Amino acid sequence: MFLLVAGDKKEVKDGLTVRELIESENIENPDYVTVAVNDDFVESETYGTRVLNENDNVEFLYFMGGGSR
Repeated sequence: MFLLVAGDKKEVKDGLTVRELIESENIENPDYVTVAVNDDFVESETYGTRVLNENDNVEFLYFMGGGSR
């Protein structure tokens, strides 16, 4: 099946979970990444059970703290 991952069309196995995609994409600091599928945030507790579907649009988001002086 095909997914759109961070703007790139990728062929992946059927039944792929969010956690498996994170691992296969070698996401740096996976404990700090937020995943959105079709513009809906996925709870990190469900990464291992959330199965992706054909043509899902997956984005990896990193929230950074900071401020000004």
